[in-house]
Amino acid sequence: MSAAVETESPPYETIRQRGGYWAQTGRRLARQPLTLAAIVVLAGLLVTGGLAAQIAPERWNSLDLAARWHNHPPTLAARHFFGTDNIGRDILVRVLWGLHFTEQAALLGALFAALLGIVAGGLAGLYGGWLDAVVMRFVDLVTAFPAIVLMIAAFFFLAPLTVAKATLVFTLYLWTQVARALRARIVTLGGEEYVQAARALGASDARIFFRHLLPNAAGTVVVAATALLGQIVLIEATAEFFGFGVASLNRPTLGNLLAEATTTGIGRYNTLGLGWWVWVSPACVLVLILIAVNLIGDGLDNALNPRARRSG
Repeated sequence: MSAAVETESPPYETIRQRGGYWAQTGRRLARQPLTLAAIVVLAGLLVTGGLAAQIAPERWNSLDLAARWHNHPPTLAARHFFGTDNIGRDILVRVLWGLHFTEQAALLGALFAALLGIVAGGLAGLYGGWLDAVVMRFVDLVTAFPAIVLMIAAFFFLAPLTVAKATLVFTLYLWTQVARALRARIVTLGGEEYVQAARALGASDARIFFRHLLPNAAGTVVVAATALLGQIVLIEATAEFFGFGVASLNRPTLGNLLAEATTTGIGRYNTLGLGWWVWVSPACVLVLILIAVNLIGDGLDNALNPRARRSG
């Protein structure tokens, strides 16, 4: 009996007595330099994109009318650090604004999907029975459709696409991942002695959920939400790349900037006369985001893993 108890994760109250749940998590993260570096890179990219209007007050379609700056490779002259396209638009400005709009949809989509997943997964795991069966069968139905196919279809029918519409699409599909993960974690925690003791003492379902279950399942939610961020960025870029979104003339994103430069050929120059620098810049930003998100997700999973708490 004692051996079985030792393998279980300690309750939230015990964790708090050892310095706090997030304090222990912070100590474990501090021992993962690669994860910390990924957090710094992702935070830097998000802040840079969020401040696009301040960093690059000129709009993404602003032209440098001097002919010598058309389709010019990266240069320190005239502040065209990432070069220009074939009509004189600055690539750095367009990438900054593309990052701005991409992160808007990704952050809002991940946030609302996580919130909806917490509600659905929490109710299913807490009450079980017919409610659990209904919610999980609905989750199975939604996830039966391939994500990219469903997103492309939704973007097509919702045209013209806006950040709000994209956020709605991501939320209504991707909440299922958080719901499934949280429901499984809550079902596991429901058998813990401290949860059973709280029920025996007459604690309400709301108190049990917010005081005992959700704090212990916070790691599951954080890791799932982090994974959603990278998934949304990739799905949005893929859909935009295949032309199911908005044109970069109306609103640039990392996906449509990449599509604009590559759909006519990726060589030294394509049929539009665009140089390699036009597609390399948004591609590098996109790759950096995805790598950083994956590294952060792995690091958070290690730091928030219940079995790792005893070593904190």
